[in-house]
Amino acid sequence: MSTYRVAIDVGGTFTDVFVFNEKTGDISVTKTSSTPSNPEVGILDGIDKANISGKDISMFSHGTTVGTNALIERKLPKTALITTKGFRDVPEIRRGTKQDLWDAYKDVAPPYIQRRDRFELNERVDYAGNILVEVEEAEIRALAQKLKKRGVESIAICFMNSYINNANELKTLKVLQEEIPGVYLCASSSTLPEIFEHERMSTTIINAVLGPKVSTYIHSLEEKVKDKGYNGDILVLHSGGGVMTSETVPKYAARLASSGIAAGAIASKYIANLCGFQNAIGLDMGGTSTDISLMYDGQLKITKDWSIEYGYPIGFPSIEILTIGAGGGSLAWVDEGRSLRNGPQSAGAVPGPACYQRGGEDPTNTDANLVLGRLSTELLDGQMSLNKEAALQAVRKIGAQFGYSDEEAANAILKVANANMCDALRLISIRKGYDPRDFALVAFGGAGALHSAYLAKEIDIPNVIVPAHPGVAAAMGCLLVDVRHDVSKTFVKDIQDTSVEELEEEFQSLEMEAANLLKQEGIAEENMNLVRYLEMRYLGQWRTLSTPIGRPIDSLETALNTFHNEHERAYAFSNKDQHVEVYGLRVEAIGAVPKPQIVKESPNGTIEDAIKGYRDVFFEESGGYVNTPVYDRKKVPTLSILQGPAILDQLDSTVVLPPGFTAEIDPYKNIIMTYTK
Repeated sequence: MSTYRVAIDVGGTFTDVFVFNEKTGDISVTKTSSTPSNPEVGILDGIDKANISGKDISMFSHGTTVGTNALIERKLPKTALITTKGFRDVPEIRRGTKQDLWDAYKDVAPPYIQRRDRFELNERVDYAGNILVEVEEAEIRALAQKLKKRGVESIAICFMNSYINNANELKTLKVLQEEIPGVYLCASSSTLPEIFEHERMSTTIINAVLGPKVSTYIHSLEEKVKDKGYNGDILVLHSGGGVMTSETVPKYAARLASSGIAAGAIASKYIANLCGFQNAIGLDMGGTSTDISLMYDGQLKITKDWSIEYGYPIGFPSIEILTIGAGGGSLAWVDEGRSLRNGPQSAGAVPGPACYQRGGEDPTNTDANLVLGRLSTELLDGQMSLNKEAALQAVRKIGAQFGYSDEEAANAILKVANANMCDALRLISIRKGYDPRDFALVAFGGAGALHSAYLAKEIDIPNVIVPAHPGVAAAMGCLLVDVRHDVSKTFVKDIQDTSVEELEEEFQSLEMEAANLLKQEGIAEENMNLVRYLEMRYLGQWRTLSTPIGRPIDSLETALNTFHNEHERAYAFSNKDQHVEVYGLRVEAIGAVPKPQIVKESPNGTIEDAIKGYRDVFFEESGGYVNTPVYDRKKVPTLSILQGPAILDQLDSTVVLPPGFTAEIDPYKNIIMTYTK
């Protein structure tokens, strides 16, 4: 019998491996270097390093950056767009907005499909779904031959108003399948059947440009893992916080654009719930960036307003995550106004921070932490050595410009990095109507626990949770999710003009589609859970709020009250006398899969046994260096209480407990830090 559930998160610097033994409940973790040019290699190396054979794996789940990297690096297959005559330039026009409101000269990134590869067909459907101009078969076949000669590998089809009548799209799709078999085809009416041509076209295009690449990757990984003896499904995490099997991945490739990022948010939610918190902010700080998520009342916030590159939205529901360029490898630099800055530029995996001795010479957050004594010169249980002298030389570049000592320069670098992260924490909480004092901060990633206490202190978050395995928490998140799909449609009507019966009929149609998707994933009917949502707004508004509704619907009054209350929380305003409009319907289809149950541990040993030694660590609040105990976190007993300052070392991360903080180790080996003065 297979006994191990394996989750792997492929990051930019490291590939993290989380292994759960179903028989014993034991957890083991490991890290290996990522191989961006061939991600499968890093995954297979991680399995080998975990000393597991394929036949011993009962479940394999992973998050991947393949889609994200492909979009950012523009390593995409030759793709064409076919659209309605007159709409060829929608990807160029977008919404006419700029990311930086004050910089009129900063251009948005170019479209994923260049103009010469965007084609028009003579067809037209009106707003009500009536076909005004039927697409001609001869015109489609002539275009197909042109695309064939150009060597097109993928085609996106997006006709105007096809969300309400897709007859012309389906006809075009059928003819293209006959004329150029083997080419990846993607129609907007099956990808995202919703109003607004730019958002629908953008999602369809991204699905088309990622489809071939993601398909090749997942099938290659499937074969290589099969060669190791694993014959089960490969589950791939998607942006909505669920997983898909390899059979479904090619159809919804765009959902993988934030695959790895979503894993950390899921882990954050699980860890917070484990510690008894219903409200939590996740802080996933890695080598190049920090991903911040928010859970309120036990639920992660979901958005449909997201993108990898500004101006090119992806319309699939996604866990709301704010990403900023602040990581262990973020570079400190001085701008033209002689102000100290931090990030978003990063040393990355290569050359990396100066202390890695891989060619990097500029100061990073990792170098600053090493100079201040917060990091050891030995990481990954001695597998990786850091050069403190190289870090000092890098940090002195900043010190020389401001007349700072080594410690002052390193401390200034970290204070600027912390300020950037605090700004992001305020954006995802205060700006959206949430009080940080009502939340816990879940800190993970390789660098999260180095900075988290200072962030919580700055914005008055009362508790910081550092999970047992912070450096591989995102990988753990891949084991904590269910198979999930989201099926939606546009439905615009004043709620007073619709009825329970009409909505029930529409939802049942969506549920049939959603249930079929789960069946294709191999989910048994008894493990299916279908959740309904109404997208609602006040009449005349542009943005909508997602409101859950019963199944079956008993009354629309409850949904209306929920909408008013949520609008009040989000915008500090509601008006129960104002007409409310239903804008769309969505069904969240969840297929339950087995999850690991982390067991409590009894206290074993003493705190004194866990002390590895002492080292001088710089704390500005203490006036300089403090002789600080360094603990081996694996040996710290559960239910222990530690007083700061203290450092806790482990394989995948380092935890800094500053002066004035108290830490309690809970039965699940999580550290819960509280500021006491």
